Amino acid sequence: MAIICGDPVEPMARILGSRGRASQSEDLVPEFWYNIVPDLPKPLPPPLLPDGRVPPREMFERLFAKALLDQEFSGERFIRIPDEVRGVLISLGRPTPLFRARRLEELLGTPARIYYKFEGVLPTGSHKVNTAIAQAYYNMVEGVERLSTETGAGQWGSALSLAGALFKLKVRVFMVRSSYEQKPYRRVLMELYGAEVVPSPSKLTNAGRSILEREPEHPGSLGIAISEAIEDVLSYERARYSLGSVLNHVLLHQTIIGLEAFKQLEELGEELPDYVIGCVGGGSNFAGLAYPLMRFKLSGKKSDMKFIAVEPRACPSLTRGVYTYDYGDTAGLTPLLKMYTVGHKYRVPPIHAGGLRYHGDAPTLSLLVNEGLIEARAYHQSEVFAAGALFSKVEGIVPAPESAHAVKAAIDIALEAKKSGDTKIILFNLSGHGLLDLQGYMEYLEGKLKDYEPENIDISYIPRVNP
Repeated sequence: MAIICGDPVEPMARILGSRGRASQSEDLVPEFWYNIVPDLPKPLPPPLLPDGRVPPREMFERLFAKALLDQEFSGERFIRIPDEVRGVLISLGRPTPLFRARRLEELLGTPARIYYKFEGVLPTGSHKVNTAIAQAYYNMVEGVERLSTETGAGQWGSALSLAGALFKLKVRVFMVRSSYEQKPYRRVLMELYGAEVVPSPSKLTNAGRSILEREPEHPGSLGIAISEAIEDVLSYERARYSLGSVLNHVLLHQTIIGLEAFKQLEELGEELPDYVIGCVGGGSNFAGLAYPLMRFKLSGKKSDMKFIAVEPRACPSLTRGVYTYDYGDTAGLTPLLKMYTVGHKYRVPPIHAGGLRYHGDAPTLSLLVNEGLIEARAYHQSEVFAAGALFSKVEGIVPAPESAHAVKAAIDIALEAKKSGDTKIILFNLSGHGLLDLQGYMEYLEGKLKDYEPENIDISYIPRVNP
C-alpha cells in the first residue's frame, strides 16, 4: 500500500467523504432530464375545463412555448437537455455542491449522516435558475419578445430576470405585495437584470384592480400574481407566460438537482438515502431533488426510502387541503388541475417564506402524496427560523425561509434517529440562501416573529368536475 507522510492512501471515495463534500466536476451535470410521469403508480389526471373537457392544445400554446408543451405532456422517461442550456447552467455554477453537515450531526449527537445539496451558490441564490434558463431558451428560439410571470419571495422572479437578460428577452414580474414590501433587495436584483417589477395586486390588470377595489391594502398571493401575469400575456401576442413551479415541464427541469446528487453520493461511497427532504410551495425544488431518487422507490430497489415534503402551517395544502380539481390561479383563468388545495381564494397570511404561499401543489407531487409515497409535514415559521438560525451557526450558511423548512425536518428526523440509534442517511435540498431574507431573521432574533394558524378552509366554491 502506498504511503504519503506516513499514512496509507485511502480510496478516493473515503478521502472525499472525510472532507464532507463531493466534487463539482462538470461531468456530473446530466445530459438528460428525468420525467417521472411514465413511472407514476397510476395515470396523471389531465387538466380540465369547468365543463369537464380536456383543453385543446391551442389554448396552452397562447401561453407557453411549443417545446415546453411537448415536455409538459411527454411520456418519455428521459428528455435531452439542449447543449446551449446545459452550457449556460455549467457557466452559472452547476453542478452545485453536496455537503455533509458534520458539525450539525455533532451538535445534535445523532448517528445519522446528514447531507444537503446547496443550490444557493447559483447567481440568484436559489434553484430557480435551472428552469428559468430552459424556459427563456425555448421562448427565445420561438421568437417570443417578452415573458411575464409571478413571484413570491422573489427567487423565481430573479432567476427569470437573469435568464431574460442572457437570452435578450423582456421580463415583467408581478411580485406578491407582501414580499415586495418585505424583500426590497430582491426587487432591486430583478431590476438590475433589466426586469420590470410590479407589486401584485396591481392596477395594470382587471384581476388586480378588482381586488384593490375591495381591499386596497391586500397583501397579495401567488394565485393573484399568476392571474395578473396570465392576463398580461393575453394582452400582447408576442408575450408568453413563464411559470416557476407546479407544472410538469418546470419540475422536469429541476431534476438536474437529484441527478447530480445521486452521482455525488455515489462518489462519496454512500448508499441511497433513507430520507429525502424538501420544502414545498408548488413543488419544484422538492421534486428536483426527490424525483430522480423516487424512481428507486417506485421500482422496488429501495422501497423503504422515505420522502418528506415540508410546508408552512399557515398554508397547509398537503397536510390539511383536499385532493381535487382546482384553478391554478385566484381569478380562475387557468384550466383546473387535480391537486391538493386549500382553495384558490384562500387568503394566505404574510409569512416570510413567500415562495411557499401557494394554495395548491404540483399534480405529480399531489398524486404521490395521495398514494402514500410522500409524507407531508407542516411547521410554524418561528420553529422554522429557529432551525435556520441553528444551521447558520454550525454550517455557516443562512438558509432562505423556504429552505429552512427542510432544515427543520432534517433536524427532527436526525433527533428521531438519535433516540432509536439508527444510522440513517438524510438528504435534503437547501434550495436557496437567506442573505436577502434577513428581515425575517431580524424579527426572529428580536422576538417579533408572528405565527399564523391556518384560516378556515372552505372549498365549496370550487367547480366540481368529472374527467
